[in-house]
Amino acid sequence: MNLRISRAMLEDVAAHAARDPTLEVCGLLLGERGVVEAIRPCANVADDPARRFEIDPAALFAAHKAARRGEAAAPIGHYHSHPSGRAEPSMCDAAAAEPGTLWLIVGEEGVRAWIARPGGARHDMFDEVTILSVDEP
Repeated sequence: MNLRISRAMLEDVAAHAARDPTLEVCGLLLGERGVVEAIRPCANVADDPARRFEIDPAALFAAHKAARRGEAAAPIGHYHSHPSGRAEPSMCDAAAAEPGTLWLIVGEEGVRAWIARPGGARHDMFDEVTILSVDEP
């Protein structure tokens, strides 16, 4: 599987992580079928944002509502950072993963993409996805 996302959006995700280098930042990926049309930075409401992330439920609800109304693309996944780790899903990520969702993870070595899939190669829950970085039209 491939994930198509613009270079500008990838740069925005990396910049979001760089602005808060000690915290796990997070946001939504909006689009359809492996094509990210927009990103939406969200508040991390986790009890320990330096070690975990939880997207603000109000932001997630609002994104689904906007998609149902035809006002925005639907959430297809999310992004988050691992401030002092690799761009690979953690065991905590695997425990929280919803099958079929796309994950962009920013780590020390850059950005990598994953799909949550039971039986996946990483923690029995994730398979890596190829990022196809494209220029916007």
